[in-house]
Order: sequence, then C-alpha cells, then structure tokens
Amino acid sequence: MEYILKNGIVYDPANDIAGEKMDVMFKDGKIVSNVSSDAKVLDVTDKIVMPAGVDPHAHIAGPKLVVGRIYRPEDSRKGVTPKTDVCRSESGFSIPSCPATGYRYSRMGYGTVVEAAVPPLEAKHTHEEIMAIPNIDVPPLPLFGNNWFVMQYAKEDRIDELAAFISSWLKIVKGYGVKLVNPCGSEAWGWGMNVHGIDDPAPYWDVTSKEVIRALSKANEMLGLPHSIHVHANDIGHPGNTPTTIGTIDCVKDITKNSGVRNQTIHMTHLQFHIYNGTSWRDVESGAGDVTDYINKNKHVTFDVGQITLDETTTMTADGPHEYSLHALNGLKWANKDIELETSSGLVPFIYSGKSPVHSLMWAIGLELFLGTEDPWQVCLTTDHPNAGPFIRYPRIISWLMSNERRQEMMDNKEVHPWAHRKSALATMDREYDFNEIATITRAGPAKIYGFKDRGALTPGFNADIAVYDLNPNDIDPSREPTAIEAAFGAAMYTIKDGQILVKDGEIVKVVPSHTIWTNVKGFEEQENAIMEKVMPDFNRFYTVKFENYKVHDHFTPYPIVVDVQASK
Repeated sequence: MEYILKNGIVYDPANDIAGEKMDVMFKDGKIVSNVSSDAKVLDVTDKIVMPAGVDPHAHIAGPKLVVGRIYRPEDSRKGVTPKTDVCRSESGFSIPSCPATGYRYSRMGYGTVVEAAVPPLEAKHTHEEIMAIPNIDVPPLPLFGNNWFVMQYAKEDRIDELAAFISSWLKIVKGYGVKLVNPCGSEAWGWGMNVHGIDDPAPYWDVTSKEVIRALSKANEMLGLPHSIHVHANDIGHPGNTPTTIGTIDCVKDITKNSGVRNQTIHMTHLQFHIYNGTSWRDVESGAGDVTDYINKNKHVTFDVGQITLDETTTMTADGPHEYSLHALNGLKWANKDIELETSSGLVPFIYSGKSPVHSLMWAIGLELFLGTEDPWQVCLTTDHPNAGPFIRYPRIISWLMSNERRQEMMDNKEVHPWAHRKSALATMDREYDFNEIATITRAGPAKIYGFKDRGALTPGFNADIAVYDLNPNDIDPSREPTAIEAAFGAAMYTIKDGQILVKDGEIVKVVPSHTIWTNVKGFEEQENAIMEKVMPDFNRFYTVKFENYKVHDHFTPYPIVVDVQASK
C-alpha cells in the first residue's frame, strides 16, 4: 500500500529538516518522493514526525538475559500483562521477556536496537532470542577484546591475520561489528584478577589493553567495517578512572579511518561509568568536564551515555571483575560466568536511589555529558539497558534534557542528593535540547555511527521506519511541561516499520518478525581461508565444542539483512 503522513512537523536531522511542516510518503516499505492519488492518508497534522528510533547499545538477547530472568524472579513478576488478540503476555521490568522487549521498544517509536555484547561461543542462543523479539531489527556485536586469538595477534602485531580472523568470525557468528569489554581484564578474571589502566598487561599474555585496542582498531579500519570499534573501557566504575578513559580514546587518534559512512575510529559506550575523578568514593567527583573538553576538540570519537535513571535494575556485563566488585559493594546476590577463550560476565541486582550521594552524582554526570558535548552527532541516548536503568525510561531522560527547570527542581527539592550539584557542574548548565537534537541523539546520530545506509532518516529509498508523536512542538514548552514530553515519547501515535503500522495511539496493532543485521566482508576470502587453517588446531585443542556446533547456521537468522563491505587489502 501507499501512504501519506499528512501535515506532520518533521524532524529529520540527516536531511537538515528541523521542524518543517510537510508530508512524508512511503510505498512498499520504503520512503518515496511521490505516491498516486490512491494513497491512504494518515492525518498527523501538527504532530511530530521523526525517523524511528535507533538504540546503539542495549542488552536484550543472549545468555546473560536468561541467567538474569532465572535468578531474579522478583523482577520477572513486574510488568506482567495478559495476552491480547495481537500480543503475547509480557513480564519483567529491567529484564523484560523477549516479546515484551519488542513491544516496549515499538511503543516508544523505535525500530532498531543493537545487542551490544555477544560471546561468539553463545551466539546461537543470542540469535534464538533475537528471533523471539518482534518488531525491531537487531545488529549483534560479538566480543573480541579478550579472545585468545585476538590477544596473540595483537601481541605480535599481526594485523593482517587479525583482520582475517575478525572477518571470518563475523561470518561464523553472524555479527555486525567489533566489541571490546575491559580488554585483557575479563581474561585476567579467569585467574581472579583484573587489569588497571590501558598499560597493564593481561596475566600470562604479556599484551596490554592499549595494544589490543589499537590492533583491533587497525584491523577494523583495514576491513572497512561500517561501525568503528565499540569499547567498554577498563576501570569501569572506579574513582580515578577518567585518565584511563581519555587515554583509551586518544590511543587510536592517529589511526586512519577507512569508512565512507562514518567519521569516528572509536565509539565509547556507557561513558558515564568511566569518568569519575578522585581516589575513592569519599572524594569522588565528576570528570565530565575533562572528558567533554577532549571530545569537543576531537571528531574521531563518539559515545553513548549510559544515563542513570534512579530505578531498581539488574546490572549485567561481560566485565566479570566489575560485577564482582559491585557484589562486594552492595552485598546482593551475584551470578558469574566464564566463557572459554573469549570473555567472562556477571550479574548483580542494583538499586540506584536519589537519596544516595554516589548515585545522585552518577545521575548528574550522565546529564553533564549530554549537555557539555557541543556536537549532538557525537553523543547517543542510552541507559546501557539494563545496567543504568531500563530502556523504557528513555522518554523520561528526554524530558530531563529538554527541561532545565525540571533538573533544577530535582536538585532544589532534594529528589537527588546534594552531591549532584556539589560535585558536578550540572547546576550551572542551563542548556536545553530541542526536538531536532533529540532526533539526532536517538535516531540520525546512532544510524550514522553504525554506518546504516537504510535507516535513521526519511530519505527516499530508505526503509519506511517512522515514528509519530502526539505533540505539537509549536504549542508546548518542554521546559515547563516535562511530564507531557515523557508521556508522548513513551506512547507513539504511530510506529511504522518497513511501511507497516505496528503501533497506533500507543498500542501494538501488528507484530512482525525482527531482522538480524550482520556484516559480510568481501575481498578477504583468501586471507580468511589461510587464517582458519591456522586457527583450527588451537580451536580443537582448547574449546569444548566442535566447530560444527559453534558456527551459527542460516536457520538461526531466518530474516537476515546482510551488509556487504569491501575490505582494503
């Protein structure tokens, strides 16, 4: 069918459209410039129209989620809804069920969500869960930062072989890009240790985090992958970690970019957790000013925030030693998992409270990052779901960004501890995001950062992934009406995915299968064959599964979107 979204107020930063009243047309699942007179008209007069949301970093599928649901039944009992004629039942708050994940993103107007940490050994299970999540496309990021083969190639500076290994493994596990979590540190956790800073070597390997980061960045650019390396830096959550973070970003500054669709050579994830000045939790203070000063002067870096939402949630990460430190800090139950030759992970429940001085400071630091970064194309909205809070709080974060009055009210009325303004600069920052900047950090920016050529914009030929919100931007003052902003962005008037109306007036009206997006590198086949011959003896020696049971076969991704890229030899 052909459709016209009539008379909406459009925010499409990728096409420099900022609040223009116009029609948006689509046909056969794609944005088009013209339609016939038979097109169906959807009257969205004076309503906000944006591309569908793109979440650049969340944990929504895979073994960590399963462990979390099993050992946190108290979370699974929240958010329970009965099935309807359209939807299956829902459950869970910080760890929603697979169907609930798709429904809730759809209701917020999102169409693409990146699964940000996939152990290759457990990629099959991750893809099975992606198949169980409806209505959103999911690019999975395999973990490489603590892989034994990667560390060996990085140690010996064998970048060509490392690139061939990455190219092979993306095809084997059907992944989109290169993810690093606490490089060398998660390997150290297998020995009950960690690394501290980028120059601390992994035990028994004699290779440092910096060497691994640089090697993976060089290989990533050699392959011309659509996304840069995606880095969860060392020393997460530790006072005094700001220099490690800046050093991580700076160490790839000289690496030449080889992608025509993005600007950066490194993407830093959940940056809020990595910019604490001080020597302990007693003298901790914000490092956001130091980091945003660096970012504002350097275009080779992008980041997502990991904004604290002041909720009870579940922390889960492939940073095993960090999760143990959280368990030691709050004394709550702890789950730990070690993935052979590849990574480790952990889970710990957590309660972020506005009464806590540290949690309030963390809340303020995230907002400082948003407000202190001059170029909205360098920053993305995330909560590192569910680590800093559930993704369903994105509308609330949007309301905070658009309302200085609300932020000041939270500090003045002691909804957050005085540390929020004593130890950060948030109280002095009166910047307020406009709707175009919101569209940038939730749609256009993440799409560009990931090198997507078919979404994140209302460009003819792009997927008809569109969100309509029941707001007239000319009749609302977001600073004075944050509750209305939160309500509107939490329940889209329309969510359209591939030209199909999935949500109307905040309710799911249609359920469709999700697509898996993965990268297929071309031009490196000879090197891939050679590297597999070298890898297989060690694979057969150290892994406890046969290679035939390791590979993700095509039936695990029945609805693939394959992104072909040409490697630079």
